[in-house]
Amino acid sequence: MRPKVKYEVIHCRREKYPVSTMCEFFKVSRSGYYDYVKRKDIPEHDAKLAALVAECQRLCGSTYGYRRVQIWLKRKKFLHFNPKTVLRIMNKYGLLSEIRRSRKYRQMGQQVHKYENLLNRDFSADRPNAKWVTDISYIHTGQGVLYLSMIRDLYDNSIVAYKTGTEQTVNLVLKTIQAALKKEMVTGELCLHSDQGFQYTSQAYFNLTKDYGITPSMSRRGNCYDNALAENFFSILKAECIYRYKIATLSEARQLIDEYIDFYNNERIQTKTSLTPLEKRRQAA
Repeated sequence: MRPKVKYEVIHCRREKYPVSTMCEFFKVSRSGYYDYVKRKDIPEHDAKLAALVAECQRLCGSTYGYRRVQIWLKRKKFLHFNPKTVLRIMNKYGLLSEIRRSRKYRQMGQQVHKYENLLNRDFSADRPNAKWVTDISYIHTGQGVLYLSMIRDLYDNSIVAYKTGTEQTVNLVLKTIQAALKKEMVTGELCLHSDQGFQYTSQAYFNLTKDYGITPSMSRRGNCYDNALAENFFSILKAECIYRYKIATLSEARQLIDEYIDFYNNERIQTKTSLTPLEKRRQAA
């Protein structure tokens, strides 16, 4: 019998028999049992703290970041929590501030490769699969943050491929590119533009683009306008879909993304062309 099973049996019978006697019978230590109980109570502890954070955000109109929430807990509830614990709870239960801060450049990983800004804000293309832009954004849910990696074709503004995950890893980006290349028949020169996120400066990204003959292009440091068409899609997605719902679960967020991107590609009319993205794409076939 595994120790975890023994600890659970002891925990269920603790009102009937002494804990020390049962530990001796099952040949486990009391300290091990009490560690198990402490770990078992973590979800309940998290829920109680989340309720207090929710109260704070209700009172401040969801404008507090985790540092202000931590101070509020200390001042109003006389409770002392590590700021990182407060941040973890706010992420886990979707209680982050709703105020949109200006984005600042932040290096999250080691930069191995950097590329010239070949796109240079020329967001036009004369054929499909000539210029792609890519980026990662995030969606808050009641279960935490869901990251969305996508590739947009500048010829028709269609979303060529996208992937979601609970972490913004290099692998998330690589899977997005692989999905796009599996779906599309790339016959000519292809430029793939991104920002300077650590995923796009990684050795793995360099290797993948080289293997498939893709020419990487990269925004200047801290300049979001160099990748404006990628940012633009995320703004559309959030304004027309994500911000209209209070998303409880990660699976709900994935379903909303799936449905919206299908609508965007196949039904959403673009004012410049009076066509949907895929209608314009089919005209080039």
